[in-house]
Amino acid sequence: MINALLLAVSDEQLRSNLRGNLPLVILGSIIAAIGVAAVVVHLSRWQSGERVLLWFGLFAGPYGLRLLTNTTPFQMAFGEPQGVWPFVSKLVEFATLVPALLLFEDFYGKGWRSSVRWLIWAYVVFATIAFASIVIKRRPDLVPTAGIGTVFLLPAILLLGRLMGYKRPQVQDQGILSLGLGALFLTFAHDRIASTRLFDWHADTEPYGLFVLICCLGYVATRRVLANERQLVSLGEEMRAATRIQSSILPRTNPEMESFNLAVRYAPMRAVAGDFYDFLVFRPDCLGIVVADVTGHGVPAALVASMVKVAVSAHMDVGAEPGKVIAGLNSTLCRQAQGQYATAVYVFLDQARRMGCYSAAGHPPLLLWQSATRTLLELNESGLLLGVRSSEEYEQTEFTLETGDRLLVYTDGLVEAVNAQGEAFGETQLADFIATHQDLAAEQFAERLLDKVLGWPGSGSTRAQADDITLVVIDIGNMPEQTPLRPRII
Repeated sequence: MINALLLAVSDEQLRSNLRGNLPLVILGSIIAAIGVAAVVVHLSRWQSGERVLLWFGLFAGPYGLRLLTNTTPFQMAFGEPQGVWPFVSKLVEFATLVPALLLFEDFYGKGWRSSVRWLIWAYVVFATIAFASIVIKRRPDLVPTAGIGTVFLLPAILLLGRLMGYKRPQVQDQGILSLGLGALFLTFAHDRIASTRLFDWHADTEPYGLFVLICCLGYVATRRVLANERQLVSLGEEMRAATRIQSSILPRTNPEMESFNLAVRYAPMRAVAGDFYDFLVFRPDCLGIVVADVTGHGVPAALVASMVKVAVSAHMDVGAEPGKVIAGLNSTLCRQAQGQYATAVYVFLDQARRMGCYSAAGHPPLLLWQSATRTLLELNESGLLLGVRSSEEYEQTEFTLETGDRLLVYTDGLVEAVNAQGEAFGETQLADFIATHQDLAAEQFAERLLDKVLGWPGSGSTRAQADDITLVVIDIGNMPEQTPLRPRII
């Protein structure tokens, strides 16, 4: 009779324990899964630089697993952990507080005179010494409560920061986050104080506080994701508009002139680029060519390139004097876009006089293939790049043109392409290509040259195009009929 009664009481206690532990089993599983998911999401977008998900995941994942393994149902299913587990559990208890404090620091900042950061370092030192003592003396219960000091020090730091006028960083949805962090801290403090057995409290509220924080973080994260998605859509639309605007400032077609056969290839590294080219036709036998390369990439460089376009149009009246054109571009850039720099070259070709004249500002040299002597002439006279000194003067240099000559004007992206071995395409490769392909018409020459440069990294290389590429080919004299002269944009 007594045995039956004891068995009934034991079964009832077991069922009561199971019912009492069921919420903790569910919470432990949810918290551990969310912690793992947070770390995975952080790793998938680690380039964003935000570490909130990382700290949260490193805290929640081990915490949830430890909570789950300490419940009666888990121990009944897998056996009560023995051996080293009490030490592992204590290590997790000590260690999880570090990412929790780092999470708090991400929202609150370093505090007045880095008080939060000092607290973190002090806790790391304490936890290291405490855990080492536990291992040496083989007593997991030697330090019964990890982080009890933070229960008192964190409020003290918050109060000190308020009294000393510390201004914490502005965070979106700060009220919601403060609610979650406050719930976690209050339940954490409750359980730490309860574990000291000074009061008749049950130490089982912290998981619920953590769950409140998870709900708050989920709400804030969802709002941020939606806001980021809207921002990405808006940026995409702005980028497409920028691409259309930049396309509109480039010549739609090449000038059709009996004296010159032209071919252009333009391969921006991104949707918008800092390279720019344009043609100025003065008479049927006089042509001006400008090629510029703004430092940097993307939208800022494209905006400066648009400014160069306007400046070129404003100097049409001195188009036969390259030195004045380049000086005018430099003056405009120094006045309207301080701190922005560009290289540029302006070439004026006069077929009637069989001469050319150019002026350059830090730009790669012009390359003139002289078909009569089958030699390559490098026109490398150049001045200071644009945007440095508004009063800078630029010299201009003349050269002779002959029928059959070929002039190549380009930006440095053409010769700076790098292969898998780290070798640049370079001026030597370019000179060899010009000599071996001098019999091709301008269009075919430009096409082959661009393909050669874009293929230089090799099919198996992971190197992406590192700079914008622009090249302009001008054949002098009457050449065979060309296909429609439209620049190909990559």
